[in-house]
Amino acid sequence: MQRVVKGAVVTRPENSTRPESLVAIGNFDGVHRGHQYLLTAVVQEAAQLGLAPKVMTFDPHPSAVLGRSVEPALTRIELKVAYLRAVSPALQVVVRRFDVALAEMSPRQFVSEILLDEHNARRVIVGDNFRFGKGRAGDLDALVRLGGELGFSAAALPLLTDELGAISSSRIRALVADGDVERASELLGRPHLICGDVVAGHRLGRTLGFPTANLGGVVELLPANGVYACRVSIPQLGDERLDGVCNIGTRPTVGGGALNVEVHLLDVERQLYGQALQISLVGRLRAEQRFDGLDALREQIGRDVSHARELLAKP
Repeated sequence: MQRVVKGAVVTRPENSTRPESLVAIGNFDGVHRGHQYLLTAVVQEAAQLGLAPKVMTFDPHPSAVLGRSVEPALTRIELKVAYLRAVSPALQVVVRRFDVALAEMSPRQFVSEILLDEHNARRVIVGDNFRFGKGRAGDLDALVRLGGELGFSAAALPLLTDELGAISSSRIRALVADGDVERASELLGRPHLICGDVVAGHRLGRTLGFPTANLGGVVELLPANGVYACRVSIPQLGDERLDGVCNIGTRPTVGGGALNVEVHLLDVERQLYGQALQISLVGRLRAEQRFDGLDALREQIGRDVSHARELLAKP
C-alpha cells in the first residue's frame, strides 16, 4: 500500500496495525510559548495528514551523558511532561531515556530503529539546530535525505517571534539569570517555577517574626539573588495557591554562607517540613543586600511583605 506524505511516497505493509505518526523532537526546556505554538501546529498538521501526533524529548539531557556541561533546566522532567501534555489531549508525550547506547547510534540507526521501528514515523519535525547520531553527525539536511530514502518527510517549523526575536529557552534563561522573572513569565506563558522539599533551617526568620520554609533539592535555574513575590503550591495538599515572599541568596546580614532558598507565606502558618513546594516567581522586589543588624533587616522584610502584597494583588 502506498500513500504520499508531504511529497514522500510511503510504502506500508498491508498488515501493519501500528498507527503512523508525526513526531516532533526536541529538548523543549520550559515548554514556553514558542514550544506551545510549534506543538499546536504539529497537532493540527497531524490531524490533516491522518497521523498520530507525538512529541519526543530526552532524559537525562544528552550533554550530561556525553560529559559536557549542562545548564540548569528551566523545568524538571516531571513538570515538562505535564506541560507538554497540556498542549493538547491528542499529543502523546514520549520521554526517551538517553544513554550511551543511544549516543553511539549512527544517524541512520537512530532513524531506522527509533523513529521508524518504534514510532512508525511518517513526518518528523525538529529545530533548525537539531543534531542526532554518534558525534552529532546528523543534522536537518541529513534527516531530510534519510527521509527521502526511507519513506518519511522531515522539516523545521518556523519559530514564534516577538519584537526582540525568536522566543527561545536560552533567551528565557538569560532573563531568569538576571532576575527579570516578569519578562521571563511573558515568554514562558506562566511564571518561572522552582520546586523543592522543605528542610530544616536556622529558624532565623521565626526569630525576626517572619517564619520561612527552607527548600532543598531545587534543580531548576535560580534567578539572581534577591527577594521575589511568589505564589506557593503544595501538591500533596491540593490545588490551593498561597501568596508568599521568596528569598534567594547567602544571607549576608548574618554572616553569609551557602546559597539558600526560603519562602515566607503571607498570613498563613503551616507545618511544612518534608512537604514538596512549588514556587511560582511572580516579580522581583529587590536585590540581595547586607543590613546593619537584625532590626534593619526586620524592617526591610516588613517592607518586602507590603510590596509583595501589592504586586500579588494585581490581576
